[in-house]
Amino acid sequence: MSGHMGALYENKMMSSGENLLTAIVPLMKLICLIVIGLVLAHPKAQMIPRATFRLLSKLVFALFLPCLIFTELGESITLQNIALWWFIPVNVLVSTVIGCLLGVAVVLICRPPPEFKRLTIIMTAFGNTGNLPLAIVGSVCHTKDSPFGPHCHSKGVAYVSFAQWVAVILVYTLVYHMMEPPMQYYEIVEEGSEIEEQPGSNVSRPLLVEAEWPGIEEKETEHSKTPFIARIFNSISSLSQTTFPDIDLGERSLSSPRSIQCLAEPRVVRRIRIAVEQTPIQHVLQPPTIASLLAIIIGMVPQLKAFFFGYDAPLSFVTDSLEILAGAMVPSVMLILGGMLAEGPKDSTLGLRTTIGITVARLLVLPLLGIGVVALADKLHLLVQGDAMYRFVLLLQYTTPSAILLGAIASLRGYAVKEASALLFWQHVFALFSLSLYIIIYFKLLTYI
Repeated sequence: MSGHMGALYENKMMSSGENLLTAIVPLMKLICLIVIGLVLAHPKAQMIPRATFRLLSKLVFALFLPCLIFTELGESITLQNIALWWFIPVNVLVSTVIGCLLGVAVVLICRPPPEFKRLTIIMTAFGNTGNLPLAIVGSVCHTKDSPFGPHCHSKGVAYVSFAQWVAVILVYTLVYHMMEPPMQYYEIVEEGSEIEEQPGSNVSRPLLVEAEWPGIEEKETEHSKTPFIARIFNSISSLSQTTFPDIDLGERSLSSPRSIQCLAEPRVVRRIRIAVEQTPIQHVLQPPTIASLLAIIIGMVPQLKAFFFGYDAPLSFVTDSLEILAGAMVPSVMLILGGMLAEGPKDSTLGLRTTIGITVARLLVLPLLGIGVVALADKLHLLVQGDAMYRFVLLLQYTTPSAILLGAIASLRGYAVKEASALLFWQHVFALFSLSLYIIIYFKLLTYI
């Protein structure tokens, strides 16, 4: 009897050890790739120049990532799957709302400088829902003893890709306006000497700025670095009055003042219209988003899907070629991340207490709340039954550090660029430990499904 109990205990210990190893090994693979990128890009070694990493980031953005999204999402998605997967984009919204509330709590507790209150909320709320989850899923599914069964990689990439369009829309609308330079801070800068961009400034631009949005310097507009929306709604400065004059109705040949009053656009409506016009919604249609839309359209139409996907598909050679290119996405992203970390943190005036507060809230507190949200959704039967990868992707949305794209938006708006850079650096450093911890927890939880 005692021998039987000892054998059971030994088997249980071996099983726990195997589960721990299965959870750790995928992340160790990614860390190895990051270290390689860090060594290659380190200023002392200078084996590969920064320009090469910029070129690699453009290839990921314009080629490798769209190929991966199209081949995996297009093959997996159907009309029935869209009905089953509806909670994935909803979960992005839920995680963002919870993150915003956590960001407000960090502001109240840590008391950052007034001009960085919005930055604190943004960096706590918006996580990386694209490249990093794709890399984690790819590494997990590359493991021999993956707990997610057959078609692990296809399902994981499809789930992550299906959530990306929501995150992208949020970034290019809500985040873009929240990253607007604060009015008071901007006016202080205006009164001083004008800061002119020096030639060759693109060389000194942090790599993280272009890691997920190459060519950002070409997207700047007349008002991208000004508190444009604040001036529209506040109308407190003489500059705003001259910059945004009221609509001139003198050209209209109207017979009575009443007709002018009826046809004139209300002030509030006009200001909202101008704010909408200044929202760069056109930037949503980037190569990865276009690939997602094409994959969804083709996947929903069986006749079109039969042309691209399947062993006997007429255009299977095209999807096979794209799949070969897609294989370069994960290593490239990790090498770029290593190159980003090799640059080191930038000088920041955000304060140590606020930096720690954001990092703890984003990497430690939010994942715990995410476990509660996913468990509640599972109890309410809102999730796909018996699909461990589905739940794993939902949990990852709460676990990743702040989106690198936020650094690009900060640079585009000219707001807290150094602070965003420093936060992204420290978050990605500590995410190596927090991701290890929570992936072990997730694997343990998912074994009970």
